[in-house]
Amino acid sequence: MKTATRRFAVPAGVAAITIAATGYVAAVDPNAAGHYPACPFLAVSGFFCPGCGSLRAVHALAHGDPLAALSLNPLFTLTAPVLLYLWARWAYAAWTGRRMTTVLARPVFARGFVAVALVFWVVRNLPFGRFLAP
Repeated sequence: MKTATRRFAVPAGVAAITIAATGYVAAVDPNAAGHYPACPFLAVSGFFCPGCGSLRAVHALAHGDPLAALSLNPLFTLTAPVLLYLWARWAYAAWTGRRMTTVLARPVFARGFVAVALVFWVVRNLPFGRFLAP
């Protein structure tokens, strides 16, 4: 049987990578040109993808500005706390050796999120949905 430390290694690794990436985005401003590649979907089609504005939203959140993050990518900004909650449940389950149980892990929620993301993708590119554009 694995020890708690070995079971917790993968969630801890995911947290370390996420913290490092967030730290990099916090330090290197995505609002300044030339630091990050452009969105390939936007470059090819001229339309915003569901992720457009996420780097700038992470930068805004890292600098304590949730309203700016919300205006840059509301889907990401509202999903980030849910992802943090799911990571915490996963880490706890790994540490205790139990199975992760949460209502949010059910397939219906994953399908619902995909549906919301698709609607968000379409609406942010329509004239009446420009307020959702980054």
